[in-house]
Amino acid sequence: MLHVTDMTIQLGTVIPPLAFVSLWYSVPLIVSVSLVCAATRHELMAPILNHAARFGMWLLVFMGLIMGLIGLLQRLA
Repeated sequence: MLHVTDMTIQLGTVIPPLAFVSLWYSVPLIVSVSLVCAATRHELMAPILNHAARFGMWLLVFMGLIMGLIGLLQRLA
């Protein structure tokens, strides 16, 4: 017989790896958004790539902070 506590333990071990797998979808999104944003501000390739790298790092840090905040709030709940 399977109890509710057994289900939460099983789901708790499955969900985090799935969450990390879905993070790979953010990589092409970050690359494309940062390149488009940089290309709208510059015309030469070197400044576009420089701006895209800085903007991509900013997006990664921002997303990491939001994920950390959500994880902290989830542990407190």
